[in-house]
Amino acid sequence: MIVSHNELVSAVNKAFLGMRRHCGEADVIANMVADLQMVGLHGVRHFNNASLFLNLDLDCAVTFVVNTDSSIEVDLHNGSVACHLPAVLDFALEKMVKSKSVTITLKQCHNRWLAFSELARLSSKGIACRTQWVNGTSPKRTLYVLNRGHIAPEVYFSDVIEGYAADYHNMIIEISTNDFNLDESAQGYAIHIESEELRRAQKVSWEEGIFVEDAEWEILKQTATVFLVENSERSIHGAGEFA
Repeated sequence: MIVSHNELVSAVNKAFLGMRRHCGEADVIANMVADLQMVGLHGVRHFNNASLFLNLDLDCAVTFVVNTDSSIEVDLHNGSVACHLPAVLDFALEKMVKSKSVTITLKQCHNRWLAFSELARLSSKGIACRTQWVNGTSPKRTLYVLNRGHIAPEVYFSDVIEGYAADYHNMIIEISTNDFNLDESAQGYAIHIESEELRRAQKVSWEEGIFVEDAEWEILKQTATVFLVENSERSIHGAGEFA
């Protein structure tokens, strides 16, 4: 089905607010989902999957394991990238006053695709980004490269993990004031989604509305509705106790 940007952002915002979490900003996460959906990379599906597990993490602040001028290693304690990445990136960007590049390793994290929009915004700040992670399901490896001034990244996939550290809950983000070499970065990746394809999908989404699979949209609406009903019932019962 086709939905508007406002409809999608509103639905995700309500669903996340209803979870009553300490970490993560509903409006930021809602735009993360919308931005990913608009380029055809299934933002709603990723959010729906995340919703199943968000209440299973510690919902706490991250821990910095390594912190040098050019590298950061952060333990998310099984948390969602969507809830913590904006703050981690802000911290990393401060380091670029002294260093031309910073490597960020996110450990014990989930929902890595939802990092898309936050990383995409780096190019408008004159920062290039290269991001990679290993999946437990096919395709096994995901890489995207977003050089300075580009609206959308080059996305690569591979089913080959031999020779790579198969830690399924980590994510490596490299940010730099210099562009990354695409040919060098893409070595070992057999599948390529070109930046132009993502830009075309985004343009269509703005002009004609955002396509969302019917089943995924129903799951999202149900998530938002369930939490709203629970909160409303809680409010009614609370008011009755003092009536």
